[in-house]
Amino acid sequence: MTTLFTRIKDTLSADLHNLLDNKEQNDPIKALNNYLRQSELETVKVKKLVERQYRLKEEFSKEYLKAQDIAEKRLRQANIAEKAKEEQMQAYAMREYEDYQQRADRMKASREEAITQLALLEEKYEKMKYKIKDMRLKRMELMGRENIIRANEQMNRVIEEASDKPYSRFHELEKFIENLETKVNNSYYRTTFDQKIAQLEREMEK
Repeated sequence: MTTLFTRIKDTLSADLHNLLDNKEQNDPIKALNNYLRQSELETVKVKKLVERQYRLKEEFSKEYLKAQDIAEKRLRQANIAEKAKEEQMQAYAMREYEDYQQRADRMKASREEAITQLALLEEKYEKMKYKIKDMRLKRMELMGRENIIRANEQMNRVIEEASDKPYSRFHELEKFIENLETKVNNSYYRTTFDQKIAQLEREMEK
């Protein structure tokens, strides 16, 4: 886990241009996505461990309460048997009390240890979730920077082609627009010609 996060941290802290220039890292975004997927899988595993530890804590609590109840019950019964001069029943109740009290003490210790471990796991899990979220944000930043670089490269290539070739795509597009504008203007003039003549005739009659 430590090695994985170290690799991710190194990748994110590297300069974008160095990543793009590195022959072994032709696609930094793809590599970052791969690291992020691995980290998310590890986070899912930790979440399952946290949930399992929580269930164990609950089981220890149940067993502790059950053993403690029986131990207290046997102790009360031993006192009753003692008052009643029933030595055999008293001895049996005391043996049962000691056994269940030992079990209760053991379950109590296990529950306390489980609670401590659960707190540590939950703290680590929260840190992992924060790191995953932080990495997603850094991936967005990295993608934005890479996109700017690719867009600039593409635009520079198009501009260079336009300056090197007199009949480039921009030149052809400008010609197309000019021709289209001429056709539209001519068509508009022909369409409104009759209306303009009629207007002139009405004005002359007046």
